[in-house]
Amino acid sequence: MRPVDLDEFVGQKHLLGENNILRKAINENSVGSIILWGPPGSGKTTLAKIICKRTDSLFVEYSAVTSGIKEIKEVIKKAKYLLESKGKKTVIFIDEIHRFNKAQQDAFLPYVEKGIITLIGATTENPSFEVIAPLLSRMRIYTLKPLSKSEILEILKKAINDSEKGIAKLNLQIDDNTLSYIASLSNGDARMALNTLEAAALSEKPDKDGKRIISQALIKEVLQSKSIVYDKDGEEHYNLISAFHKSLRGSDVNASLYWLARMLEAGEDPLYIARRMVRFASEDIGNADPQALTVALNSKSAVEFIGMPEGDLALAQAAIYLATAPKSNATYKAYLSAKEKVKEKGYLPVPLHLRNPVTDIMRKEGYGSGYKYPHNYKNAIVNQKYIPEELEGENFYIPSNRGFEKTIAERISYWKKKLKEMNKGNND
Repeated sequence: MRPVDLDEFVGQKHLLGENNILRKAINENSVGSIILWGPPGSGKTTLAKIICKRTDSLFVEYSAVTSGIKEIKEVIKKAKYLLESKGKKTVIFIDEIHRFNKAQQDAFLPYVEKGIITLIGATTENPSFEVIAPLLSRMRIYTLKPLSKSEILEILKKAINDSEKGIAKLNLQIDDNTLSYIASLSNGDARMALNTLEAAALSEKPDKDGKRIISQALIKEVLQSKSIVYDKDGEEHYNLISAFHKSLRGSDVNASLYWLARMLEAGEDPLYIARRMVRFASEDIGNADPQALTVALNSKSAVEFIGMPEGDLALAQAAIYLATAPKSNATYKAYLSAKEKVKEKGYLPVPLHLRNPVTDIMRKEGYGSGYKYPHNYKNAIVNQKYIPEELEGENFYIPSNRGFEKTIAERISYWKKKLKEMNKGNND
């Protein structure tokens, strides 16, 4: 059912609609070397073949999983000969280009630059992370989107009614609700949708009238369980943890639980999620609710103690607590400010009275001299400098007025007030 020209192609209207950028480039034979970045079944390979057909070029297809440097050099040698002797261009299409290592990607660089080959790479991964910068700078990136439900339905209906390339000869009887069900389960992947339909058709025997009746129950049986698109080493891994973190930060408990379930059901390491929640507890809640860090750490301990899948509830409990806790990034900002000051001022010496006089020599040098032990004073507070002179007056931590930080702010205010009173009275 693969389309052979743009008129048959379904989806990607933002690129291939009338007067849109990629369609114009294809029609004008000015596509050049490109990367097609999109999810499985969105039409990357089909589009590459259509481009090649329009440009009347030699089309060479490689899989990054099975091809090496030797094969690359051979095809480039042939491409150079065809261009110089016959003026014929060569389009090299590499499926899963993100699986090529740096040396393999480097091998294409001079030939793409000189125009000896037109390189089309297809990838499901973010090319910013997976394709080397010199090659990336010489290629244009086109982003393909998952197909919509209506687009998947269009493709399925074409397959059902096509007797040459489709499955019309199988004489299917399938209602719109069942087709819609397949489309919903396909994750915008045309290949998955067609495979599901074909598997169901071939598994069902014709009735006495020669019809194969395809029901939702049959589709469920064929699929067994819906696969979840996830790559623990790829972009989707970062997308989901980002959505989870941001949902927690936005205090959306339902979204937080959804993204948590997405990751866990797809096989994400539960301890990775627990570590991210521990970080979140300090970065986005901090002292607005000091208990948040304890809850996050306890979820990690629970997962380590009872394992999975039983540990999923501990993670869910922690996620609910973090999502509904008062938020403050004051701790995060305070540490960044202090770190920046370290970079700016360098390593300022510790004032002598704060140094520990471990040896007699250190004591003679004045280490610890003049230090005032706060517990010897009223309210355990004493007029004493604790920060290098160059940093006096710096205020790194500014608590919010949310949660427990409101209490912390009151405490800080109280200590400042007491110190002012001491300074006025010149009293230790």
